[in-house]
Amino acid sequence: MPEIRVSALVVRHPDRRELLMVRKSGTQAFMLPGGKPEPGESARHAIIREVAEELHLQLAEDRLTELGTWTAAAANEAGHAVTGTVFAYRGLPGGLNVTAPAVYEEIAEAAWFSFDDLPADTAERRFASLTRECVIPNLPDWLTEGASTPAQPR
Repeated sequence: MPEIRVSALVVRHPDRRELLMVRKSGTQAFMLPGGKPEPGESARHAIIREVAEELHLQLAEDRLTELGTWTAAAANEAGHAVTGTVFAYRGLPGGLNVTAPAVYEEIAEAAWFSFDDLPADTAERRFASLTRECVIPNLPDWLTEGASTPAQPR
């Protein structure tokens, strides 16, 4: 099975037990924000670039924590596997409108979803296997307890 490598980002809502997820144009699958690294680009730098392009959010590199690398069935490319290096962001990214996250580039929609009770997949909306089966079950305690870690002073 062909493999696609991606970098993905976990952003926790500041007040609720929810994660920010995106849906690319022409698809039904919600997934963590992120994308494919450019040739020679590190996973860490790829997530900073992808989130800036697709959501116009600014990430401070020192607030990124690598959670791990997992492989699952690709959400939008049938017959492919996706291997994602996943980072969590401590605090809120610069430019994030928590009430109505903005979308750019190929992103059609951004929304918050509960990581405690992710809705069931339907014909109109589903969730990426990487997120549902790999990332959510392995979220660290600092992301799942209470409110997210407060933003550090700039």
